[in-house]
Amino acid sequence: MNQRCDTMTGIILSGGKNLRMGGKNKAFVSVDGAFIIDRVVNLFQDVFDEIIVSTNTPLDYIDYDVHIVTDIVKNKAAIGGIYTGLLYASSDHCFVAACDMPFLDRRFIEHMIARIGTYDIVVPESSSGLQPLHAIYSKKCLPYMKKLIDGDRLKIRPLFKHFKTLTIPSEVIKTFDPDERMFLNINSPEDLDKVRMERSF
Repeated sequence: MNQRCDTMTGIILSGGKNLRMGGKNKAFVSVDGAFIIDRVVNLFQDVFDEIIVSTNTPLDYIDYDVHIVTDIVKNKAAIGGIYTGLLYASSDHCFVAACDMPFLDRRFIEHMIARIGTYDIVVPESSSGLQPLHAIYSKKCLPYMKKLIDGDRLKIRPLFKHFKTLTIPSEVIKTFDPDERMFLNINSPEDLDKVRMERSF
């Protein structure tokens, strides 16, 4: 039976420049007749009591029942958005996902939440590698994140070695999603065309 998680915040990252999409906000690309952001927000509303959208275009999201925040430290890539979301969150742990992931799997997100225990980070390791933009982070990460940001070191992966991290292997991921489509990002018109073509068969 699905249950809402009132001990964790859901953070949606929407801070990219969308260059490969020609400047169009990827969150508002339509997949299966719905904007990706609608798909993500609807799923998050079923799971989390608190939802934060970390974005540099806040006016795009004023019609959504979410807490909108903008980067505290500008132009620091995804780690800057995660840092801002964590700082504003009321929960000690937050699930983070990108705004351009149309095929998130609720059951797998709930599996990740159930595994948090005493870990600071829970991150899937799919067949293509670690998935830092589909992961759970603790507020304990904030000081080290700030240190990385201040040093203009914008890679997320150093966090995984610095904190108590649980990686969920591909074998487990595939029991939820055999093709690991939950991690698919729509970054370009070509990505979108490929998805639409696959869905038409």
